[in-house]
Parts: sequence; structure tokens; C-alpha cells
Amino acid sequence: MTDSTPPTEKSPENRPAATPLTRLREARWTLFAALCAGILAVALYDVPFWEMILALAFLAVISAFVPRRASARRLKLSEQREMRRMWPGTGMKVTVDALSTPCFVADGRGITRYVNTRAQELYRGVKPGDPLSFSLRVPSLLEAFDRVCTSGAEERINWNERVPTESWYEAHIAPIYMPGSGQEDRKRGVPDFILVVIHDLTENRRLERMRTDFVANASHELRTPLASLTGFIETLQGPARNDPDARDRFLAIMLEQAGRMRRLIDDILSLSRIELKANVRPASVVDMSDIVRHTADALSPVAKELGVEIRTHVPEAPVRVNGERDELIQVTENLIENALKYGSSGKIVDVELSEQDMAGEGLSCLLSVRDYGEGIAREHLPRLTERFYRVNAESSRAMKGTGLGLAIVKHILTRHRGRLEVESEPGKGATFKVRLRSIGAEEPTEEKIPA
Repeated sequence: MTDSTPPTEKSPENRPAATPLTRLREARWTLFAALCAGILAVALYDVPFWEMILALAFLAVISAFVPRRASARRLKLSEQREMRRMWPGTGMKVTVDALSTPCFVADGRGITRYVNTRAQELYRGVKPGDPLSFSLRVPSLLEAFDRVCTSGAEERINWNERVPTESWYEAHIAPIYMPGSGQEDRKRGVPDFILVVIHDLTENRRLERMRTDFVANASHELRTPLASLTGFIETLQGPARNDPDARDRFLAIMLEQAGRMRRLIDDILSLSRIELKANVRPASVVDMSDIVRHTADALSPVAKELGVEIRTHVPEAPVRVNGERDELIQVTENLIENALKYGSSGKIVDVELSEQDMAGEGLSCLLSVRDYGEGIAREHLPRLTERFYRVNAESSRAMKGTGLGLAIVKHILTRHRGRLEVESEPGKGATFKVRLRSIGAEEPTEEKIPA
């Protein structure tokens, strides 16, 4: 690779452009030799003196105003080296900074020359002058970087990281040739600089996985009860045709399996309806205090059956938000029902509603649902809102869950410009928090939800 270090002050490449006087001084011995030859010609060959003076003057003009080839070459080389020393320039920096993906510019030695704003945000402490390996400690990426330095051919590599959560990345490594790079360097594939652009593929991979899992899981969830129904129908048509006890037992199981399919289909249709309205913000106003009280009362029979106490902490004053009442009831119901089912070992579920003044966001409504059950391991938390994702598949099916509840919650909150936060540790229960933007008390509210 061409050396990117700046030339020294004494090197010929660093000399300023020559002036006519400088060129005359550099050509003084040539002009002196020409003068001696002219005097000799006048003395020996009777050449007119004025011709000798004219020839000498012409030679002086040529020496003063026509740069010598070696000087021109040195000047060009000096300009190229100065360009390499100063690169990247302001225009290039502005362009790279405008990119939303992390970008690094390094020389052939692997020394970082420039880092865009996004890369500085994601890779703390990186700065120009440091080796690239200080920031990107990915062996496959560094090996690809070395290959690009040697061959000059761009490369793309993919890798994934599992800490703190599973993530996927793609790096595009491309050579950069400066204007005036030698043809020999280009033929040998020796670039002046290397551009490394990193793309985060995590969200795309998760969406692909979710689509694949959705089709596979929906097929499985429907196939299992259908196979059960088919088997019992065949049994009732055959051996158990005249056995009343077997018939009643099988019909009860068939009813349960049919209910399972109905719940699954209802959740799939509900999810589809929510997705159709994803970009339409609700315009009505609802009172979250009333919704929480109503939902807690509606689920009290389930809590009693499971031996769990629902403790509500709801302000007397209305807590108003822009939203669709039925969808926010569905969010509250899903969260409390999940806490009852999966945190039943803790015997208590706390449901708290409050308003908080969030810095930079204004007044927000905070709904917190906490159980004191077994809790959820950290590696499961990022995937809880994926469709059909279950921490414990057997336990979920035993609780008559479809695996779509939290996915529905996430899509409803996305439509309402809210967010879901999950905090949990194994053995310490789980807390699900919903944040929605509150509105002023002067806004009208909807009618109370009938009990």
C-alpha cells in the first residue's frame, strides 16, 4: 500500500512549486556551460556575437518558464501525498456522517483515519489514530479487512453475537483509490484506504424468524387439536359407539380441543385487525382508572379459582389517554391474566396505575402489573412479544394460552404510541409496565365501562 505518512520537510516531495528565479538558479551551471560554448564558438568559428546572445537568452527563458520533468514529477507526487495525508476531507466526512450505519475509514496498516457519528455512538472510546481492532474485535471481519488490503476486492461478511442478546451483523468492506493512484498499485490491488460499513441485521433476522415461526406454529397449533378431534370422532364411530361413558368423556375432550382452536383463531384474527389499523392513531379519550378497575373485577373469578389475590392501586381521579377502549381493555386483561396464570405460586398480583412526569416526554400514564412467581430468565425477555414464543410450552398450553397474547399487547401499544417494559429475574417474579401518553384533565372522557 502507498505510505500514508506525511513527507518530511526536507524531502524533495515536500518542496514548494518552483518560481522562474528558482528554476534559473537550479539551471545556473547549464547556462554557464552554454555561455562558455558560445564564447568558444565566437572565437573559433566567427559566429556573430548577437547570435550567441540570442541563443543564450532563449535558453534562459526556456529554463525559467518550462519546469523540468523531474521537478514536475516531484510536484505531482507531493500533491498526491498531501491529499492522502489530509484525506478524508470535509465533503467526505459530511457524507459519511449522514449515514445511519456505523462507518470506519482506515488505512492499509489498519489504523483508523475517520469514524462517523453513528459509529462513535455505538462503539464508545473509538477515535482516529487507534488500530481498527480496538473497536471491531471480530476475527472474521479483521481477516476480511486484511484480504481487501492485499487483493483490493471488496468483501461482505456476516457474524452474530450472543452477549448480551443474540444479534446479527453484516460488514461491507470496500477499497478506496485516491485520484492519481498509480496504475501499478491498482493492478496489484493495493488500495489507499479501506471503508468499513456495518449493518445491523438483528431486526430483519427476527422478523424472518417470526414469520417462519408463525406459519410453523400456527400449523402445529391447529393440527394438534384437529388430529385429536379426528381420532375421537373415529373412535365414536367405531368401538365407543355404544359406550355412553366413553362417549361423554370423548365429547368433553373434543369440546376442549374445539375451544382451543377457537381461541387461537380469535387471537389470529384479532392480531390481523390490529395490524390493519397500525398507522391509524385512536382519536377517542378513555379513562385508564376505570379500565383497570373493570378488568380486575372481571378477572376476580379466575384469581379466586387459582388462589391468587389481585391488589389494585388506582387513583380516584381519572387518568385519561387517547386510545381505543376495547384494545386497552385487551392489553390490561392480557397482562393481569398472564400474571395470574404464570405467577400463581406467589399468591399475589399487584396492579398499579399512576401518572408520571417524564423528562422530555411530558405526563405519562404508567400501568404496572407485578407477580411474585417463578420469574423469567433474562435470555427470554427480548423474545416475549414474538408470536407463539413461549418460555415454557407445556405450561403455556396447560394454562390454555395461544402464545399470541403479548404479541397482541405489543401491536396495540405500537398503534397507541406506547411501549411495554419487562423486568424479571428467576425466583423474583415479573413486572410488566405499560407507558402511554396522558392528556390534560380538561379533555372530555368516555362514559364509564359498565360493570
